[in-house]
Amino acid sequence: MTTANTARTAEERQREIVQAARATGSVDVTALAVELGVAKETVRRDLRVLEEHGLLRRTHGGAYPVESAGFETTLSFRATSHVPEKRRIAAAAAELLGDAETVFVDEGFTPQLIAEALPRGRPLTVVTASLPIAGTLAEAEGISVLLLGGRVRSGTLATVDHWTTKMLAGFVIDLAFIGANGISREHGLTTPDPAVSEVKAQAIRSARRTVFAGAHTKFGAVSFCRFAEIGALEAIVTSTLLPAAEAHRYSLLGPQVIRV
Repeated sequence: MTTANTARTAEERQREIVQAARATGSVDVTALAVELGVAKETVRRDLRVLEEHGLLRRTHGGAYPVESAGFETTLSFRATSHVPEKRRIAAAAAELLGDAETVFVDEGFTPQLIAEALPRGRPLTVVTASLPIAGTLAEAEGISVLLLGGRVRSGTLATVDHWTTKMLAGFVIDLAFIGANGISREHGLTTPDPAVSEVKAQAIRSARRTVFAGAHTKFGAVSFCRFAEIGALEAIVTSTLLPAAEAHRYSLLGPQVIRV
């Protein structure tokens, strides 16, 4: 009876920790111990369990949430999650444009923010599978939009399948801004849907330079379909909520890691 009750209490406590981490972006061991009325070592044990389950990534003195990559959230949901962080990341990613004249902008909310941050008034061709991004840029001064054809997925409003990849394969693109559901040093960039994975992989093959932009919650998450290794990236743009030590580990695999 006591053992079952303790196990149930631990589960409830761990659920509260995950909820707090997702609500605030990170949690602190000392603060959690006070809030939950348990010893710091109990909190550390909970964090170890949650990390083993892929829900949190531990840091010195706390932890931050790992975005669940086993299922795909809708575009509308992503537009309500970590928005200030994603806006900072998007602005920093757009600054990497350099002298690129042709750009691929991936589907997703952070790429949509990158599209909004692209400079106006200079000649730029943007290739995208995303209907919302095409709509955002359609009337932008100096920007020519090329929307990839294919089957439109309802959750993300982006095109996929062989029509999309075949069209994309015909281009040589200066720079690709890529998103992912998960990024890890062990498994690279991943996404749940094979059709989406094919589009992302083709975009990287077609591009001279590739930049991944994503919130700190993407790091350590792993989905079903791998479409790129970390070494295929020129740069990773994320926020300072990704610990510096972890960012350094990614940089050792090749890309420049920019934290904003």
